Amino acid sequence: MSVPPKSVAQQLATPVEFLKGVGPHRVEFLERLGLRRVLDVLFFFPRDYEDLTDRREIADLEEGPLQSVLGVVDDVELRNTGAGRCVLGVLIRGATGHLRGIWFNQPFLRERFVLGQRVLLSGKPKRNGLVWEMIHPKVATLEDGEEVPPGSILPVYPLTEGLQQWQIRRIVREAVDAYTGVLDEVFPAAYLESHDLWPLARALPALHFPESHDALHRARRRFVYQELLILQLALALKRQQQGSTRRAPCLAADAKIDARIRSLFPFELTAGQQQAIADIAADMARTTPMNRLLQGDVGSGKTIVALYAMLLAVAHGYQAVLMAPTEILARQHALTLERLLANSQVRRTQLTGGLLPSLREAVHKGIAAGTIDLVVGTHAVLQEDVQFAKLGLVVIDEQHKFGVRQRATLKQAGLDPHYLVMTATPIPRTVTMSLFGDLDVSTPRDSPPGRQKVSTYLVREADRTKWWDFFSKKLREGRQGYVVTPLVEESDVIQAASLETMYESLANGPLEAFRLGLVHGRMTSDEKDAAMAAFRSGETQVLVCTSVVEVGVDVPNATLMAIEGGERFGLAQLHQLRGRISRGSLPGFCGVFADPQTDEGTKRLKAFQSTTDGFRLAEIDFGLRGPGELFGTRQHGLPPFRVADLLRDAEVLEEARRDAQALVAADPGLAHPDHARLRRQILARYGQALDLADVG
Repeated sequence: MSVPPKSVAQQLATPVEFLKGVGPHRVEFLERLGLRRVLDVLFFFPRDYEDLTDRREIADLEEGPLQSVLGVVDDVELRNTGAGRCVLGVLIRGATGHLRGIWFNQPFLRERFVLGQRVLLSGKPKRNGLVWEMIHPKVATLEDGEEVPPGSILPVYPLTEGLQQWQIRRIVREAVDAYTGVLDEVFPAAYLESHDLWPLARALPALHFPESHDALHRARRRFVYQELLILQLALALKRQQQGSTRRAPCLAADAKIDARIRSLFPFELTAGQQQAIADIAADMARTTPMNRLLQGDVGSGKTIVALYAMLLAVAHGYQAVLMAPTEILARQHALTLERLLANSQVRRTQLTGGLLPSLREAVHKGIAAGTIDLVVGTHAVLQEDVQFAKLGLVVIDEQHKFGVRQRATLKQAGLDPHYLVMTATPIPRTVTMSLFGDLDVSTPRDSPPGRQKVSTYLVREADRTKWWDFFSKKLREGRQGYVVTPLVEESDVIQAASLETMYESLANGPLEAFRLGLVHGRMTSDEKDAAMAAFRSGETQVLVCTSVVEVGVDVPNATLMAIEGGERFGLAQLHQLRGRISRGSLPGFCGVFADPQTDEGTKRLKAFQSTTDGFRLAEIDFGLRGPGELFGTRQHGLPPFRVADLLRDAEVLEEARRDAQALVAADPGLAHPDHARLRRQILARYGQALDLADVG
């Protein structure tokens, strides 16, 4: 009886132990890297490359360019130079002379070198007397008999204890040579040609073992484009799915409703607010659910725009809910709405985790009965026992703190609500297209008239007394201020001023003549409310706090801010904090005490001082730290990229987005047989994260 041939899936599912060079003794090491099947090994991409394209004999070296030398370890010397410092020197013998590799303060590298060992050193050579030297060169260790042809670009893979680079390279080479031909190409041949993409069978080997810089560029572009296209197709299908399968109430803003809502606003709206309202009104007049991101800088008046949308829902007899990530922010929104709706008939309430059980039950009943029009709350509104009678609009503030899938958690019978997502953290365009690609975007860029600028100072330790003198002078003039610290209590690990220490030192020192209050995340809801109420009323002149005041707190008379341990905060967080003192018609002053230990930290603080433009700061932050730091994958719920980099690959992202939209427009649901493999990849990678039904 003949054995049927293995399918593609079966071949790619072959356990790694059956790859040449693995065997049962190395399986455990590979599993630590997530490599269990041949398929895992094929797509285990290098994290870096060692450029050996300019490989020379030692006699042919020249100062300046990056060069590589192959030789044998002749001598290893680790010398202590005092004060805990050391120098490691490794003498390499080549066919035409000697070269010394030098590493400062890296004693652990001593273990890597053995006399007689063959190594490849890559760096920029400098002549020191009769001997060539490379400072901190990259090192590739070669096994006996292992050859690296001149002009090579060697892949550098993530490692685990028990595995060496030459071993993982050999294992990957075996998998690539034996199984690349088995893989299915996801793109039709005509698509590859029209988009100038290398086919998979050519790109995969070249990404692992490129023959030239051009080959590496072409191979990487193929995988970056594919990865970004799959995401953009998933987002486009999500939008299509929302439009074709879900129905929302038509909540049009006729002239009468529009005039009634605007009469509640005691000020002129900015051009940016007017445009955002026009976008939202057009969306809510349709019977497909609105999915819009309202992103604006600190003080651009997003809350008013959101209130317009909520009142539009209420005017049609529907309920609206505004969700915030913290109780402080929820209460601030509730106070703002209370002030603006004081003379209206809108029935409103708060729903947070800190409510007493009896009050919570009454609120739940009112929401279910439809006797409450407008709800402001935290994630407490997501609980299953909260049932809306007639929900028309959901507004989510600071959405990236909730997570992608929570956008659609509010369930109800009948029609779907419209969704408005707000963020006061300006987002770089490439990040917006990736994390919020299923949303339309409105971006009011102007501030309400009369808002004054904030001056920012990086205060040197020597000028601390002068800063507190200035701070005190402004307090005596009737202003109020914040003092922000990064920690609640002392830590041996992180040397930063604690809240308690700061409060005591200020109350018994430079601010002893003033009334100080205290707010931090570990206080109860009632304690926070009392402290914030005292600050709002002016009873407290200075609020000593943690970053719980980062968003939402609105006290126009508070124009002063001192930030301790400024290097402990991200750029976006610093900008949000500073936004608390640009709320009124008086100029603000922000002083930052910091001791940055890295170049990135210094650049971040200098950027913060140089501009108050949140969108400019977001781009700088993105360039310094990347999207993973701005919006962690666990927060936004999408799998991390394997090859693509949103900073480096911005142009490819734009191209992939255009192509994805065109594909979905031409083939809704990607039902054409040519797109079957693309569709499978989309569902496998993003189906769960984006709650995609089986499309097509």
